[in-house]
Amino acid sequence: MPAADLQLLIDAALEAGKIATRYSGDTAQRWDKPGGAGPVTEADLAVNAMLEQRLPFARPGYGWLSEETEDNSARLSKDRLFIIDPIDGTRSFAEGSRTWAHSLAVAERGEVTAAVIFLPRRDLLYAAAKGQGATLNGAPIRVSGVSALETAEILAAKPNLDPRHWRQGEVPEFKRVYRPSLAYRLALVGQGRFDGMLTLRPSWEWDIAAGDLIIREAGGTCSDRLGHPLRFNNANPRLNGVIAAGAAVHQILRARLDPDSTGIRP
Repeated sequence: MPAADLQLLIDAALEAGKIATRYSGDTAQRWDKPGGAGPVTEADLAVNAMLEQRLPFARPGYGWLSEETEDNSARLSKDRLFIIDPIDGTRSFAEGSRTWAHSLAVAERGEVTAAVIFLPRRDLLYAAAKGQGATLNGAPIRVSGVSALETAEILAAKPNLDPRHWRQGEVPEFKRVYRPSLAYRLALVGQGRFDGMLTLRPSWEWDIAAGDLIIREAGGTCSDRLGHPLRFNNANPRLNGVIAAGAAVHQILRARLDPDSTGIRP
């Protein structure tokens, strides 16, 4: 079933790209969500409407969790569900940038089994199915083999380097780089383009689900900030941060983080 689900997600992501690219970034209508939850554009809503019609129609027994659909508890009774971010990196999209992505995943009993991250403006399609490896535009990908943190390039926002999040307040040395889409950051780690990704704030499942599988199928390790495996379809669909990297870099980052730190607030 993961292979069939993956093809379904690929086809849906390609259609999502056609819809989103009809809009012109900064000319697309934009609103701010209540409670400081960030922006949404008419493109997000148009993509979500298509996916919410297409995917459940193809898999009527699956649950649904999307950033742009009001959540309800019905999904919790489902063994399988779609986890969707119609456009990850909405701010970048609204600014006319190319660095935004469609993030689509299927999870079964808490584990992601099929995943796609598609950046239509960059012509990058990352995909993975459980037990079948990860690909970029159809070619196999692997995580970086870097094992020393001081030579690693880590995707992370600057607040993650606050000393209060690290043991004894000592921030380890590594090269920090940044990309605006969480899904794209995870995909880049799966590709081996960067050596790790770190976010210490509570993270929405729809930002992380697809990248989690892509990294694991590319030979990497993906966990929450305490090192626990990621589980999806939680009643509160947030994860306790994310550490993603090859095994060696992941282990070092996990060991250096202070487990008593409360994380970065959203």
